[in-house]
Amino acid sequence: MMPRKTRLDPYKPLVNQMLRADLDAPRKQRHTVKRIFDRLVDEHEVVDVSYAMVRDHVATRRREIRIETGRGPSQAFVPQSHQPGVEAEVDFGDVTVRLAGERVKLCLFALRLSYSGKAVRRVFACGGQEAFFEGHGCCR
Repeated sequence: MMPRKTRLDPYKPLVNQMLRADLDAPRKQRHTVKRIFDRLVDEHEVVDVSYAMVRDHVATRRREIRIETGRGPSQAFVPQSHQPGVEAEVDFGDVTVRLAGERVKLCLFALRLSYSGKAVRRVFACGGQEAFFEGHGCCR
């Protein structure tokens, strides 16, 4: 399906040319949408095109031109696969609670299973090996 024609169509090559020139320009000297619109009005006597039309075209074409010239964001995706019961993330952290009217600093055990995303949290008096083993026993 062909895109619908707009009043901006005759001027799109000019806008695209400005955007391509911006690729090599220092960041502070690149065209803003307002500057592109002003140049179309001043230099090319465009009267039937709105700022919104230019803004929408620039928003789309700026990204496309960067990709066409190989300067766009690299598309990288690394799929993750986790086997059930094989991997987990474990950490201890400090937590302060009020116990019998007194502030007490305890250890928070946090475990997250990588396959299911299930999270287990327990509070222990200390973060020793016993707490580590007991915390793992909670996820069965």
